[in-house]
Amino acid sequence: MTILFAETGATTQSAPTPTDRLLTSSLAVAPLLYLAADTTYAVRGWDDATAGVLHVLGATAYGFVVLAIASWLPRTSRLAAAILLSGVIGMCGNVAYGFDAIHLSLGDVSLVDQPGAANLIKPLGLFFPLSFALVAWALARLGHRWQAVLVLVAIVAWPVAHIGNIAAVAVPVNVALVIAFGSLLWARRA
Repeated sequence: MTILFAETGATTQSAPTPTDRLLTSSLAVAPLLYLAADTTYAVRGWDDATAGVLHVLGATAYGFVVLAIASWLPRTSRLAAAILLSGVIGMCGNVAYGFDAIHLSLGDVSLVDQPGAANLIKPLGLFFPLSFALVAWALARLGHRWQAVLVLVAIVAWPVAHIGNIAAVAVPVNVALVIAFGSLLWARRA
């Protein structure tokens, strides 16, 4: 990590903090967990408990990816604030969908199909792809152009895959996110 001192313009190198390591490692952990979740859904069905658990863990880990990318932007960035806002709300919605899968695995009716308060899952869940569209924009601004394009293409296909429960789209979307975010992990280490 390079730190710039505004008073003198001097820079210094500092060792990564535990927070830096946590956020950086999420670039690998989150997409791999979610790939495991969607692969399990593809093999066992969209109401599988194991897939639901992996889904909840992957969605939670993606919250850290949002924090990581937002932290790379200047502290005064409105884009960073928008990523944080949409990312945290989207993570909550995404986690809720994972718990819905667990709920279904127990033989219950999907919360998404219920009226009233259960409808909260739907708008919260839509914030997840919105946050990743903003992450793609941030990556482009940070000079990670091909990763930005890959994240954007994947996140446009995300709702198609997950609203329609289409494994043939969901798994490749996650492979694309593993490649995009994984390459950022290696770029950060270099």
